[in-house]
Amino acid sequence: MYKKLIIFSVASVLLFACNPEPNPKPTDLSEEYYSGGKLGTTFNTTAAAYEQPTPAVEENADMAMRFKYGEAFFEKEFTTNADGIRSGLGPVSVRSSCITCHPNYGHGKRMTQYRANDYGNGYLLVVIDENDNYITSLAGMPQTQAVYPFLPPIDESGISIDWREHTDEWGNKFADGEPYSLIYPEVSITPAAFNVPMPDFYKVRLEATIGIYGTGLIDAIPDDSLLAQYQKEKALGYFQLNDAKYDPANFILENDGTRHPGRYTYGLTRGTLQNGPGANAIWNITNVTRSNRSYNYLDLAFKNGAATSLYATAMADNANIQATLGWSRDSIYNYLTSTNLKPEMSDKDYQDFMIWHRGVAVPAARDVDTKEFKHGKELFSSIGCAVCHRPKWKTGADNYTGDTLAAGKLPRYPYQTIFPYTDLLQHKLFMVNDIRTGWCRTTPLWARGLSQKVTGASDRLHDMRARSVIEAIMWHGSESSDARRSVERFRELPKADRDAIVKFIESI
Repeated sequence: MYKKLIIFSVASVLLFACNPEPNPKPTDLSEEYYSGGKLGTTFNTTAAAYEQPTPAVEENADMAMRFKYGEAFFEKEFTTNADGIRSGLGPVSVRSSCITCHPNYGHGKRMTQYRANDYGNGYLLVVIDENDNYITSLAGMPQTQAVYPFLPPIDESGISIDWREHTDEWGNKFADGEPYSLIYPEVSITPAAFNVPMPDFYKVRLEATIGIYGTGLIDAIPDDSLLAQYQKEKALGYFQLNDAKYDPANFILENDGTRHPGRYTYGLTRGTLQNGPGANAIWNITNVTRSNRSYNYLDLAFKNGAATSLYATAMADNANIQATLGWSRDSIYNYLTSTNLKPEMSDKDYQDFMIWHRGVAVPAARDVDTKEFKHGKELFSSIGCAVCHRPKWKTGADNYTGDTLAAGKLPRYPYQTIFPYTDLLQHKLFMVNDIRTGWCRTTPLWARGLSQKVTGASDRLHDMRARSVIEAIMWHGSESSDARRSVERFRELPKADRDAIVKFIESI
């Protein structure tokens, strides 16, 4: 037996010695392979492709270690404990861990039911009135979880997602007769599911989470470049652009008093990663406080620590909560609305989290030198897709100073040529059951072709209604859509050309 073990061990060593790494670093490739530039690209294309550190992180030993510490805050669950590692979940929350929403660091998956703890459920509920304004008794990201004896604003058992078939004006057929399918979600919440006051009329939409990888590189694009892209497309004269987003008075205010145009979220509501989606989500998804977020994420009436909260009022008036806690009504209300809560996440832990968040690499493009890739790329451009899905950007000096807790401590990506395939502007596609307001940021296409391998799903668009690249393209084809002309041209192409475009999109 001992001899057999020795033979097996030697054979194992020889086996691994004879097999090269699955994704060796290249020595001489064209720049288009480097989707995230030389400082931001990983050549790992395995099921772990979305979670790799950038070369900018790997080349700094201290930062590489802190990246691993920060990664744990994304991957591990927060708890309701009063102290200890990842403590302080609640009293209400959207999720108990980040990775639940971003499976394997990717986009959320299409779901047939809303259950917060279902792995891959990246859906955020969007509950709005007839004018597409958020309901003020709920948070912008409505919570469906609570720590006993508190109640969640929405009891998720009252949420229904029904998937409907949609037939477009072409009868869901290409010009050569090949069929395709389109579906979209209808979402409803029964009035009894709400534990906060609600208006008589409300409607519900879904928005899915985006992938984590490469967000630090998007952050490194200069504001001036964003504004120049807006002016360029505005001058074309045939796009509907959300002009209000590019009025300096509407730029997003940072902690240091500076303002920036939006570049993150479908609604372009976040201007920088450090003071935007990363810094915000680790607080408002889990309701874990820190030194610069020393209050609970409750509802829009309590936005930014205002003096009132409809949720807190509802909980404070609840006799069962009063009896269970043994607290007075005022004590419950004051606890929930306090703006001086003890930090549950230390400044160092937050810095580690942000080093990780800004340090996740973009997987390299694949098959760039093949004839099919080049043919698909040429067609993608010739039918007009590359106008909104702009292939290439150049990062700037990347000297961000706005977040005093993280400034100067994060990985940087100065003067990199990157290939995210987005103009980072908002357009309207006029889809049935459309996104709130109809305005939606052009989604970066880089590395989406690896989604099936990494996350087990390849769903696309803001609510994951598209189950394939073909469906995503055809959802762009409404008569009033900014992409109408491109979809008309795509529909008329022979199948081999359509397939080449799909292959290209899945390879970038």
